[in-house]
Amino acid sequence: MMTSKHLFMCLIPSLALTACGSDSKTDEKTAQPPVTVALRVLETTDLHTNIMDFNYYAGATDPKIGLARTASLIKQARAEATNSVLVDNGDLLQGSPMGDYVAKIGLNEGDVHPAFKAMNLLDYDVANIGNHEFNYGLDFLHTAIAGADFPYINANVYCAEETCWNGIKKGENLFTPYLIKTTPVIDNKGNKHDLKIGYIGFVPPQIMQWDKQNLTGKVEARDIVASAKKFVPEMKQKGADIIIAIPHSGIGSSENPGNMMAENATYALTRVDGINAIMFGHSHSVFPHENYADVAEVDVEKGLINGIPAVMPGRWGDNLGMVDLTLEWKNDTWQVANGQSSVKPIYDGANKTPMVDADKDIQDAVENEHLATISFVDQPIGVASENMYSFLTLVQDDPTVQIVSDAQIAHVKASLTDDLKGLPVLSASAPFKAGGRHSTESDADQYVQVDAGELTYKNAADLYLYPNTMVALKVSGKELKDWLECSANQFNQIKPDVTTPQYLINWQGHPTYNFDVIDGVTYLIDVTQPSKFDRDCKVINAGAERIVDLKYTDDNGQVYSGEELSNMTFIVASNNYRAFGGKFAGTGSDYVALELPDTNREALASYIKAESGYEAATNRFNSQVNPSADYNWDFKSIPATVALDIRFETQNSAKADAFIAQYARRNMTKLADTDALGFAVYQIDLSANP
Repeated sequence: MMTSKHLFMCLIPSLALTACGSDSKTDEKTAQPPVTVALRVLETTDLHTNIMDFNYYAGATDPKIGLARTASLIKQARAEATNSVLVDNGDLLQGSPMGDYVAKIGLNEGDVHPAFKAMNLLDYDVANIGNHEFNYGLDFLHTAIAGADFPYINANVYCAEETCWNGIKKGENLFTPYLIKTTPVIDNKGNKHDLKIGYIGFVPPQIMQWDKQNLTGKVEARDIVASAKKFVPEMKQKGADIIIAIPHSGIGSSENPGNMMAENATYALTRVDGINAIMFGHSHSVFPHENYADVAEVDVEKGLINGIPAVMPGRWGDNLGMVDLTLEWKNDTWQVANGQSSVKPIYDGANKTPMVDADKDIQDAVENEHLATISFVDQPIGVASENMYSFLTLVQDDPTVQIVSDAQIAHVKASLTDDLKGLPVLSASAPFKAGGRHSTESDADQYVQVDAGELTYKNAADLYLYPNTMVALKVSGKELKDWLECSANQFNQIKPDVTTPQYLINWQGHPTYNFDVIDGVTYLIDVTQPSKFDRDCKVINAGAERIVDLKYTDDNGQVYSGEELSNMTFIVASNNYRAFGGKFAGTGSDYVALELPDTNREALASYIKAESGYEAATNRFNSQVNPSADYNWDFKSIPATVALDIRFETQNSAKADAFIAQYARRNMTKLADTDALGFAVYQIDLSANP
């Protein structure tokens, strides 16, 4: 019998079903499914002004790149989802000849950059500032982003002048640090809700080094994670239901995620309470991907880092990033019940098949700038006597690096002040297109391919990809050797007594743009030794020595080596990125001897024109530039007692085959099968001198 007290208790209103006088079967029938919202977050990143599906260096359509193709994936992904939003991670304004062309002609107030002519058609919700947005200066950036029909955010760049643009005062955020956008969504029962989505963006604080000439005294960049910890609670307090971080920053360290001012801080951001998803970039890689399977607390099947859904969709529009969130209304708040990250490619590299057609509206939007860019890059600047291909740039001295070094040395020598004259001038140059990051199928096409004969501006842009400016450093011979020791981390350690296959190139542990070749000295690299430094030039094996037989020969034929060379002083021509980066020995502000206003690419174009005997009166060239490698570096031969199987990867093409057959300094044998990304695999004989 039910008492009056019992009856009273059962009549009390409650949000939850009670078991008063009912059995479990009745509960199951009356229980309601939770209210959920499926939200799809889409991301583009590192477009680098690759709007058209077109390779300006090759002068041909390229189905592996371009927002015009990604746009088709965006439309497909939206059609599949009830609720979706679209974000861009940054590095938009620089990186292709179209970006250079627009920067060259400039933007006036009211002009719309072609990147935004295209993006404005795609209904972006928000975009983040990338480090390459600063390459052409703050005025250009300000004018450019004014043409976007969507807001820009960044939380860790501050005004450092008394007054910055838009009346922003010293110490204030230069950009809107975050955005809370009310977004209509439909739940699983067909009901509408207003979801308050918070977006917060970040850029590597290293912009202060990489774009020193544009930013010093004008802005200040602060730590990414500290900025997140400052603003995320504020976003929650202001009513954000969920928070999506958009860091232009790679994964970073899983062992030391708390490193202050880290360039790559995504892993650390997953530990910031309140962030529900991360749309990241900067590293030009793809996540989720099996390459990250061994990173602690990473689930590459679901695309989670420390349980947080995260995605990084490559670069140049080759992939679309997606995070699918299931939000559940629980305890009067929206909570993330589940998350899945994935990437969709625009091209099937395995089958060499485009996955989508280009979006014609995007192509039409930038048609005028596209045609103007083609004309811009076709301007002749000289004549080359030899082909310049980078197929072998990671295994022997190479013409694509050689011509840049020759140009840098010539330019710095002509610019030396009296106090520096008489010091030996060297050059540090790295390959910018040497198989990309060896992480996606399209990377197999990322090689410089400049044919002998007439050279145009697009060839100079192909040889020197970035708009860096010329900087010369004053370094000791000892620092020079450590600079090269860090560069030699490009190679895996080879065991001289192992017969199983050993791969030479350290793709994942050292980006190829940090493989500096220093011209003006000669040296050997002993890959049987462990690397002294890691990719960030931090000592990991203090006693290791890979750089051997390092020598400098002066104009009189005098050879310097050993302790004598260590005590010498050199001028090293380089670029602002390397010079102010401070990673390599001999780099950083304290070592800068000259800052020149010219870009490295302009110095290269001027060198090519001068060496080609350009005559302004006739507008003709009466000579040729010779880019032939001087082979100032090589591997130390391995006196192996067993048959070694040492391998490296390069492009799989008839052009690469012919070049390698003609220019290989060592015996190289192409194997029958390509690797999983479509790269050709070669065996290289390091057991005998070339």
